[in-house]
Amino acid sequence: MVRGEQNTTTQARTAPNEHSKAAGVQKKTINMNIDTNVAELDRDQFAAIFDEYLDQKSIKEQTVVTGKVINIDGDWITVDIGYKAEGSISRNEFLNEEGELTIEVGSDVDVYLDSMSEADGTLKLSKRRADQMKAWEDIATAHEAGETVKGTIISRVKGGLSVDIGVKAFLPGSQVDLRPVKNLEKMLGLALEFKIIKFNKRRGNIVLSRRVLLEEDRKVKRTETLKDLEIDAIMIGVVKNITDYGAFIDLGGIDGLLHITDMTYGRITHPSEMVEVGQEVEVKVLKFDAESQRVSLGCKQIRPDPWAEVDLRYPAGAIVRGKVVSMPDYGCFIELEDGIEGLVHISEMTWNKRVKHPSKLVEMGTVVEAKVLGVDVENKRISLGMRQLEANPWDVVEETYPVGTIIKGTVRNITDFGIFVGIEEGIDGLVHISDLSWSQRIKHPSEVYNKGDDVEARVLNIDRDSERFSLGIKQLSDDPWLSVQSRYFLGQVIKGTVVSRTDFGIFVEIEQGVEGLVHMSELSTPEGEWATVYPDQHEMFVEVRRVDPYDRKLSLAEVSSDDVDTDGNQTGETAGDFIARQTEDSTARLGDVLGDLSAKLGVAKAAAEEAPVEEAPVEAAPVEAAPVEEATVEEAPVEAAPVEAAPVEEAPVEEAPVEEAPAAEEEAPVEDAEPAAEE
Repeated sequence: MVRGEQNTTTQARTAPNEHSKAAGVQKKTINMNIDTNVAELDRDQFAAIFDEYLDQKSIKEQTVVTGKVINIDGDWITVDIGYKAEGSISRNEFLNEEGELTIEVGSDVDVYLDSMSEADGTLKLSKRRADQMKAWEDIATAHEAGETVKGTIISRVKGGLSVDIGVKAFLPGSQVDLRPVKNLEKMLGLALEFKIIKFNKRRGNIVLSRRVLLEEDRKVKRTETLKDLEIDAIMIGVVKNITDYGAFIDLGGIDGLLHITDMTYGRITHPSEMVEVGQEVEVKVLKFDAESQRVSLGCKQIRPDPWAEVDLRYPAGAIVRGKVVSMPDYGCFIELEDGIEGLVHISEMTWNKRVKHPSKLVEMGTVVEAKVLGVDVENKRISLGMRQLEANPWDVVEETYPVGTIIKGTVRNITDFGIFVGIEEGIDGLVHISDLSWSQRIKHPSEVYNKGDDVEARVLNIDRDSERFSLGIKQLSDDPWLSVQSRYFLGQVIKGTVVSRTDFGIFVEIEQGVEGLVHMSELSTPEGEWATVYPDQHEMFVEVRRVDPYDRKLSLAEVSSDDVDTDGNQTGETAGDFIARQTEDSTARLGDVLGDLSAKLGVAKAAAEEAPVEEAPVEAAPVEAAPVEEATVEEAPVEAAPVEAAPVEEAPVEEAPVEEAPAAEEEAPVEDAEPAAEE
């Protein structure tokens, strides 16, 4: 059925499946009405018209063609490219970054025709491949024209970064920025502009650079910045990089260093406490070297120096409050205000001298009170004290603990020279090693005491100015040497214990706290055998030869156990024999032999007034003619033989006839000596 008249020219050709058989068949032009009924056309005519139609549409495999979306069904999009069959494409290829569908029914889209199947009449299409081919064409055009491309950094790869510019491209690590970037991961996800420095479509290789663009931009900005850059100029910059010692500020094509000490008048430990990368800051140009183009910047110089009038705001004696910002071993620094800090030396933190580190008293960040001790504006130093806010315990220590007071305390420290006893907070007393015991031989205080032991001691001395407190433990009991003369007499044989040996003899302890020397001349064993014969704690009999309680000396002589009876009495040489032997051919007085006991007991003065030595010398009365037991008045003057050394019952006054010693009778009457004897 003819609906109208319209002529069309078609180029006849054999069907595709008969193309090989009809090779060489010439094309012919067919004049035919387009509305002619198909039933009226023979096979050759229909094939010729259809092939002409395909040639006009220029549909070829491995090319990008334009089609129209005709259906959206679930995960598939149907696209008509003007072929005898439609193609289907996955829905995912039409989603944007947010997962939204970017097309609708009727939308025109460019797709890649991968292949056509004549057998089943299906098409293999791809939207993603079409985008990639289009991108390659755009990239090639941009590379030839020297233009920039936009892309997004999507991943870290070996040697650099991977960038999506429509296709994947490589950005070397050296081309990321003007300075090497240590942490490339922080660049992920950034959308930036790049310049193509290498392009090879056949190998699919594209190399990008961001550094080239930055250098070009930097040159332009530097030219403009240098026009305004001068010392003391106030400029705005952007923090480009942060190091431990400061921050680099981009002033516009030229970088300047903002050192950490020029950031603030206050205390910071790292520049990141003040600035961060990308932050805009106002800085002052401190130095500028045009030749090397080095710039030194400062932030704190924009504000006035807080130390200018610090002595007026913080006079000596003022009570201030501040935060602990630093704690070296020698004290702590207190921040009074931004840029103003004062030092509390460890010696000014407490009256207690046992504190070895400030952390024992304060913590970082805490707010404390202190007293201003001094201000040095020139050197920017403020001295503070915390203990001055408390009462000094040494001001009342003499009233609280007078000399002679017995105190109780705890051993807080032990040294080579003594122990320190805690009396109260901030006050320790020293017990010197010589004041630990009357009798014990102590080489180190740790032999007797340990830290934490509770002890009693007597106050010996207090020095308020030097803050020294002297204590004694042995002073809690009487000195055994003060009464040693009343317990031991010349010639007395006693048992003792060897406590030490020297080059000139051995020391023997006869009671706790009382030791005597047995001189080498009084020992029966040669020196080379002392260690064997006289070991420590060896018991032996000794005879008292000399007693000197004031010099704390006791002379002894070894007595053989064979010369001592069962009662401990000596059977050999007596004290009288010893004195006689010692005074033969000697000019010594009896008082020298007996240790001048009368003088040391306080009666020497009275005896000297009543019986002068010059008128009754010892030479006139030899000792061997008058033993101590039978001493007469004329043979033993009062000062040379005190009453204590020669008891009244052994040398009674009645047995000393007056007529045999007239001088003694005149100068030392019997009635004057009797009261002394009674005393």
